[in-house]
Amino acid sequence: MPFPIDPALFPYVFPAAAAVLGLFLGSFYSVCVSRGIAETSIVSPPSHCPACGHRLRPWELVPLVSWLALGGRCSSCRQRISVLYPLIELASAVFAALVAVRFGPTWWFVGHLALGGLYIIASGIDFQVYLLPNYLTYPAAALGLALGVLDPAIGPVLAGVGALAGFGVFWLLAAAYRTAKGVDGLGGGDVKLMLSIGGAVGGLGLPYAVLLGSLAALVASPFYVFGRGRGRQMPIPFGPFLCFGGMVQILYGREIFALLAGR
Repeated sequence: MPFPIDPALFPYVFPAAAAVLGLFLGSFYSVCVSRGIAETSIVSPPSHCPACGHRLRPWELVPLVSWLALGGRCSSCRQRISVLYPLIELASAVFAALVAVRFGPTWWFVGHLALGGLYIIASGIDFQVYLLPNYLTYPAAALGLALGVLDPAIGPVLAGVGALAGFGVFWLLAAAYRTAKGVDGLGGGDVKLMLSIGGAVGGLGLPYAVLLGSLAALVASPFYVFGRGRGRQMPIPFGPFLCFGGMVQILYGREIFALLAGR
């Protein structure tokens, strides 16, 4: 009996399956974001409309598709459902597919998918309430450092250097800004987040991750600030952009090094 899948399609099947997995994980991440902000359990009560309490039916829980089918509104009270939910699901799907392409069906895929999940949840919370909770940054730090230590291309020394350098430099920047301005410019969550990113990408990859995150923040800042109509006084969360820089470096760090080295 012939195998049902052409072996030539294997490189495409796994990323496609990972993208579907990422969609459903993204649905869970969006719950973690909303309930993390509300400081309620992620288990109980079951998924419901935050406006009217309508308990979501199974077909209303299908990632991305249900939001589109409902026109972005609750089927019961017609209250708008935040576009953040499908965006989280889509970001999770894209990231899962890219990690699958990079690492294939290995434990590296599992580890980096988990790290990316922590980054996505943390970013969703930080975007809305300017907070990176310790219950996300501490596990991310442990996981990021473990991945860097176990990666033959990074190893324990560079992983440790990256974690300490990321934490130390951002701590100094935060302290200097606080001393000069009398207010916080970088939150403590951003400083702790750098333990994870620095550990995961290593000391050599850290500058590129920070640069990529800073460039993304620079590009997004006009839309984020002026789009809300609150002028220059509106703070911009830096955590999501640092996470973006870290994830890009994890996925394409080798290519970035090769490009800069002219190879």
